[in-house]
Amino acid sequence: MMKIRNLDINDLPQCTQLFKDTFSKEPWFDNDSMEDIKMLFMNHMNNNYFVGYVLLDDSKIVGLSLGFSKPWIRGMEYYIDQFVIEYGSQGKGYGSKFIELIDTDIKNKGMNAIILNTEKGYPAEKFYLKNGFRIIDNVIVLGK
Repeated sequence: MMKIRNLDINDLPQCTQLFKDTFSKEPWFDNDSMEDIKMLFMNHMNNNYFVGYVLLDDSKIVGLSLGFSKPWIRGMEYYIDQFVIEYGSQGKGYGSKFIELIDTDIKNKGMNAIILNTEKGYPAEKFYLKNGFRIIDNVIVLGK
C-alpha cells in the first residue's frame, strides 16, 4: 500500500541513494557525488519553508519530493524543486499516486497550488501534463 509522510533527517541516507541511483540513469546521466546530493538535501531541510515528502510502498521509500512553501498573493503554494520516483518503479503509477497524495496533503496544510519547472522534451514533461499540470504561457525561466 502506498502512502506518504514528511521527509525527515533519518531518511537522508536512503533518499540520497535513491536520488543518485535514479538520476545517474537515462535520460539524465548525472554524475553528482553523494556529498553534493546530501548537501542539496541539507540546504532544503534547513530552509524555514521546507516541505518534503517520501512515498512509501509498504515500508520502502520509492519516491521523494523536495520543495518548499512559497508565498504568493493568492496564498501559499508548494514549489517542487526535486521529484523522484525510483527508476525501476517509473511508469507503474507511483508518480501519479504520489502527486495525488501530495496535493491532498498540501491542501490540508492550507496551500492552494503545486508549481514546478522541468526540462522541455524530457519524459517528466509528459508526466506532469498527464497529471493535471499545465504550461503557463506567459512565464519564462531565466538564469544568470
